[in-house]
Amino acid sequence: MDLATSILIVDDDPGIRNLMSSFLDKHGYHTDTACDPIEMRERLAQHRFDLIVLDVMMPREDGLTALRELQRDDAPPVIMLSAVGTDVDRIVGLEMGADDYLAKPCNPRELLARIRTVLRRRRVRTPGQNGPESQPADEKRFSGWRIHMGVRTLHDPAGEQVPLSDSEFRLLRAFVEHPRRVLTRDQLLDYSGGADAEVYDRAIDVQVSRLRRKLAGGGGQDLIRTVRNEGYMFFPVVE
Repeated sequence: MDLATSILIVDDDPGIRNLMSSFLDKHGYHTDTACDPIEMRERLAQHRFDLIVLDVMMPREDGLTALRELQRDDAPPVIMLSAVGTDVDRIVGLEMGADDYLAKPCNPRELLARIRTVLRRRRVRTPGQNGPESQPADEKRFSGWRIHMGVRTLHDPAGEQVPLSDSEFRLLRAFVEHPRRVLTRDQLLDYSGGADAEVYDRAIDVQVSRLRRKLAGGGGQDLIRTVRNEGYMFFPVVE
């Protein structure tokens, strides 16, 4: 994480502003706060921020209205917070350009995980290009989990990043790209093979066991099923 990363927190509740600011400061970020979109614009005129945490329900001007003004190429990414956590509100916020959306009250650790994810996605873009390299990394979802192919990260349903070794990531990628199919050990070796891949099929059993433990730690039991005498199947639906 870049220690110079700066975050602007916009919320009309001083208690929430102070709580989020203090928590993020302790994790190495530089934070500033604003009580409403008017003060937000004043802060943006004075300083450059890497990300904005923006509340939806505020007096005088709501967060969605303020979000419309932030839709320009050089605008920082925005994570919306709302006490109204329905799917409709979340979809509206995302369609209007928010990078992520969290229901209030939210766990500060989940907010931290979402901030790290959004910043990581932004950093893999290549400035000045409009081709595939300038787009966010591909993301696939399954059973509440999120895997980012481009930046090679995995987040559990709570938003916490799950550390994976290179071989574990390649194996999970092979499963995610071939869901709900029985894969033999030879197929898994082919799909997940890298420059340092082990070349005997029983190594897959060890890697699957390690990957299962990582997934189980985030509540992902039974995502990888053993098919006797055939191989393994990644059972959840992948979106």
